[in-house]
Amino acid sequence: MADIKTRDAVKGTIKTLDKAAIAGERMKSAYAKTKDKAEQGYYAEENSPTEYAADKFSHASGRIKDEGIHQFNKQGQKSVQTTKENIGRAKDKIAEFKTKRAAKAAEQKKAQAVAEQNGSLIRNGVASRSSVPDVPMQGEMPQTGASQLIKTRQQGKKTIKTTARNAERTVKTTAKGTVKAAEKGVKTAKATSKTAIKTTEQTAKAAHKTAKATAKAAQKTAQTAKATAKATAEATKVTVKATIAAVKVIIAGTKALISALIAGGWVAIVIILIVVLLGCAVSLFGGGSDSTSYTPVSAEVEAYTPLIQKYAKQYGIPEYVELIKAVMMQESGGKGNDPMQAAEGSFNKKYPHQPNGIKDPEYSIECGVQELKAALTSAEVESPIDMERIKLALQGYNFGNGYISWAKTNYGGYSYANAVEFSAMQAAKLGWEKYGDTQYPAHVLRYYPYGRAFTSGGNQAIVEVALTQLGNEGGQPYWSWYGFSGRVEWCACFTSWCADQCGYLESGIIPKFSLCSDGVNWFKGKGQWQDRNYEPQAGDIIFFDWGNDGSIDHVGIVEKCENGTVYTVEGNSGDACRQQSYPVGSSSIYGYGVPQY
Repeated sequence: MADIKTRDAVKGTIKTLDKAAIAGERMKSAYAKTKDKAEQGYYAEENSPTEYAADKFSHASGRIKDEGIHQFNKQGQKSVQTTKENIGRAKDKIAEFKTKRAAKAAEQKKAQAVAEQNGSLIRNGVASRSSVPDVPMQGEMPQTGASQLIKTRQQGKKTIKTTARNAERTVKTTAKGTVKAAEKGVKTAKATSKTAIKTTEQTAKAAHKTAKATAKAAQKTAQTAKATAKATAEATKVTVKATIAAVKVIIAGTKALISALIAGGWVAIVIILIVVLLGCAVSLFGGGSDSTSYTPVSAEVEAYTPLIQKYAKQYGIPEYVELIKAVMMQESGGKGNDPMQAAEGSFNKKYPHQPNGIKDPEYSIECGVQELKAALTSAEVESPIDMERIKLALQGYNFGNGYISWAKTNYGGYSYANAVEFSAMQAAKLGWEKYGDTQYPAHVLRYYPYGRAFTSGGNQAIVEVALTQLGNEGGQPYWSWYGFSGRVEWCACFTSWCADQCGYLESGIIPKFSLCSDGVNWFKGKGQWQDRNYEPQAGDIIFFDWGNDGSIDHVGIVEKCENGTVYTVEGNSGDACRQQSYPVGSSSIYGYGVPQY
């Protein structure tokens, strides 16, 4: 009877565990439905498909987690309650069994007592009738039968006890097993629920992460497209500006031709015609990679064109209208009351000889045209395309005509190096920190439409400056200029000083550096770096690695590269400024910084 009830309890527990399994299946089904919806791409109009799928999947995972916890609590609590009820029923059966067993034991004791009493009577009777042992008395039990009955009843009692103990042990064992099985089932259901929830959360996170990555990639693609469109628009603007500049050059050349025709002189007409053709070609098709770029003058300067033409014709230089405009652009950009900055010149007779002293723009133009004509005459400029003499005249316009005679006498003409020398000499003589603009010709000619076809690149200027310093020993002018109070290894200071004399530090073309490694890092960071096998050009910065161990030991300036040989000018070469040469690709060469002059 107890065995049957115990089976019922186990059966009830199995039903409870089946319900937990059903709850797990429900969670799996909910997860599968959610996954299908996410893959089908349900999304609202205001969000992208990837963003909506990520949000939907995340929401579904939350629902699955809540459902799992709810089902776990519900089925777990029910399973525990059922198990408790089964254990209570088993205990009631055990108590009932004990009561019945006690009643049977009492009956057995009573029967035993009667049997013992009968046995005693039999034994007493046998003792008194010892003379007749084989003949029992009427109504008496034989001795052998009585003993056998007592023994049988004792064995029955023992069997009952054994059976009771076995039944009790069976009930306890079965109950314990049932409880343990139920607890294990609950734990398993709980672990399964947690695993399902964790897996769902991880899947949701992964889907969300993928959605974000996809959205980010799409955004980046859109930004790239936007940047490309912007770059295209900028390129279009530049092209349009270049076309407009070319048209302006043609118009300016035509006006100059008309002015020359009016003034007379067929030689001037031929020269201007050549200039117009060359200027148009350069403006439309561009110059070489090492040419100085052309920048149109401002609208303010263009507005003064009628006055410039008037005084250019009046003073006999009508073919130099574009050069006069380029000078004005460099001096003032066409702004202020003294646009030609002619107040300090010898032709100013009305206003104070000080910067911006002239207060009448037209008078400034008149004085400026006369100053430029005097410089062109002193430099013996023959035409608007006589660029070397025009450079001499322009530097004279900035320094004063005293420079022109000095340069012709000492050097036969203009060079950037002698401009630097003259500037330093005048500054020392006057006690000034700086005298004039040593790059004035290059600054003016960037606004001169005809100069591009006849002007070499700015990379030669630093070479010319370096060559003027040959033989200088100790490096004091260079390391003290840099800011050191005592001698240091000064090759980098020398290179920086030469760059500063050309205005390349201020314009950011070359960095100011005292450590060779800093120079290397700067050029590499700008993407302006070449290895030792590169064939350099004049003005490139050469770096050396004497031990070929990756340590940068020295720096210099490339003078030229011819027939597989690199020629340099170096500071601190034997503690002096010297010229050196190396084979292209030499193991001593670490690499080159290539400034964008």
